[in-house]
Amino acid sequence: MEVWRHTLETAPVSGPFVVTLGTFDGVHAGHRKLLRIAAGRAKALGHRAAVVTFDPHPTLVVAPQRKPKLLMTLEQRLAAFEAEAMDLAWVIPFSRAFSELSPEAFLDRILHILAPVELHVGRAFCFGRDRSGTVKTLEDWGLAHGCQVHTLALRAPDGGRLSSTRIREALDGGDAEAAAALLGHPYALTGVVVEGDRRGRHLGFPTANLAWEQEQLPAFGVYVTEAVLPHHGGSHMGMTNVGEKPTFEGQRLTVETHLPGFEEDLYGARMEVRFLHRLRGEVKFGSVDELRHQIAKDVAEGVAWWKTRRV
Repeated sequence: MEVWRHTLETAPVSGPFVVTLGTFDGVHAGHRKLLRIAAGRAKALGHRAAVVTFDPHPTLVVAPQRKPKLLMTLEQRLAAFEAEAMDLAWVIPFSRAFSELSPEAFLDRILHILAPVELHVGRAFCFGRDRSGTVKTLEDWGLAHGCQVHTLALRAPDGGRLSSTRIREALDGGDAEAAAALLGHPYALTGVVVEGDRRGRHLGFPTANLAWEQEQLPAFGVYVTEAVLPHHGGSHMGMTNVGEKPTFEGQRLTVETHLPGFEEDLYGARMEVRFLHRLRGEVKFGSVDELRHQIAKDVAEGVAWWKTRRV
């Protein structure tokens, strides 16, 4: 997949394309369906498929006080686009000046650069100055310029709304299964394993301390996870604690994963932690022995849950 990081003024003329537009935070199940439709139409028409997205998140520029905690890094978004067979990902730098463009000015630049034969967007898509551009704007523009506009209602499996906001709400509530249903895959944190305070090792349950890259964390607590370590055997069952370790009067937020039966040194390794199921919230225990006993129970419960999932 080709990746552009051009402004509207510097992007090369490169059409025609079948185009889809959006911020795509989380690249959830609805986003992926939209991308697959666009890719399929491009193949059927003998054209290439392009996704146009923005970085940083538009809200950071126009209303930073309301900026959401992002579900994905830009690199994760690009990997998801490539997995859905996009030929081009155009990442437009979102700036205050860009936010002031009228919908018509934005579309005219897209027409000049990508020469879209079709546009595919979510039914609630808005764009341009003050989000004044709507699907109706796109449809009128498409009629005038020979570009078919197709919309998709982004619906969750339960028939409700499917949005990045709803996914964040599920994660804030610790509901890993609900987040996965909305995303179409488990929510994941990525990063490098760094040295921690080694308390897990002293308790008999060594942990990999993740320097995570995403902004959104699941609610504090203990989770059954899948740890993906490309250079250390691939996928492993994990037990992950998200929180501040109140038993030790912790002041620092950590994401620590215990890998039962795994003994390799992971410092410096890249790891992806996929959140599957929450066992309990974070608790302050009266003693280290109480904590050790509870961790042993958590691991046993987590292994049992993992085995039922793998049947």
